[in-house]
Amino acid sequence: MDYLIQIIGPLLDGTAVTLQVFLLTLVLAVPLGLALALVRVSHFRTAASLVGGYIWLMRGTPLMLQMLFIYFALPFVPVIGIRLPDFPAAIVAFTLNYAAYFAEIFRSGIQSVGRGQYEAARVLGMSYGQTMRRIILPQVVKRILPPMSNETITLVKDTSLIYVLAMNDLLRAARGIVQRDFTTMPFVVAAAFYLIMTLVLTWGFMRLEKRYAVYED
Repeated sequence: MDYLIQIIGPLLDGTAVTLQVFLLTLVLAVPLGLALALVRVSHFRTAASLVGGYIWLMRGTPLMLQMLFIYFALPFVPVIGIRLPDFPAAIVAFTLNYAAYFAEIFRSGIQSVGRGQYEAARVLGMSYGQTMRRIILPQVVKRILPPMSNETITLVKDTSLIYVLAMNDLLRAARGIVQRDFTTMPFVVAAAFYLIMTLVLTWGFMRLEKRYAVYED
C-alpha cells in the first residue's frame, strides 16, 4: 500500500498530460471534422475532392508517423519551415488525424438523412445553411453518437503514442517507474486509470444515446 501511494503522484501527473491531449484534441477536432464533412457533401466539387484527399491521407497513414513528421520533418519543409515544441506538435497531429475520422462520421450521418427533408426545407424557403442548422444537424447528432463514442474512446488510448515525443504522459510515467523499480505494478495502475477514463466516457455516451434516442419506446 505504501508503494502504491508513492507511485500514484507521478502517475497522476502523467494522467494530467494525457487528459490535456485528449480534451484539446476533442475540442479542436470535432468542429474541424464537421467543417470538413460539410465541404465533403457540398456541391463544390474541387473543394470536396481536396477534402476527400486529405481524409484519405490522414486515415491511410499511421498517427505516429504523422506526429514524427510534424515534430521532426516539418521544420525542413520548404516555405513552411516551422519547428513546433513537443506538446503543440502532438496536438496538431492528433487534431488533423482525428478531424479526418470525425469528418467521415459526420458525413455518413448527414447523408443518412433522407433527401425529402432537404426538398421540404427548400419548399419552405430555407437556405442551405438554415437547413443544415435547423433540420439536418439535430438529426445527425442522434445518429452519430455510437461511432463518436467508439472514436472518442480510441482517442483516449491513442494518447499513449505521444511517448515517441518524450512527453511524460501516463504510459511513459508508468514505464519510467517500472524501469526504475523493476516491478509491473505501475502498469497495472496505469491500466486501471485508462479503464476509469474509458468507463466515464462510455457512461456519458450511453446517457446521451438514451437522451437523444432516434427511436422512442
